[in-house]
Amino acid sequence: MATVNFSVPDEVKTEFDKAFGDQNKSSIIAELMRRAVRERKLQIRRERLFRQFSVTRSSRPSFTSEEVRRARSAARP
Repeated sequence: MATVNFSVPDEVKTEFDKAFGDQNKSSIIAELMRRAVRERKLQIRRERLFRQFSVTRSSRPSFTSEEVRRARSAARP
């Protein structure tokens, strides 16, 4: 198991200690780190999908309202 040292403001440590009392702080920090990693991976995935959809969208042909109306009318019996 690795040991990690972080510097945090005193007020953050005080609030953390109040919030988690006598719980195992190492396991709480480890879970928070796991959650941060999952959230970061999800954020990266969303950004990639957004860029992918943006490229796909910009490469689609665009039509005027009139062209759309004509196509709809032509397709109707």
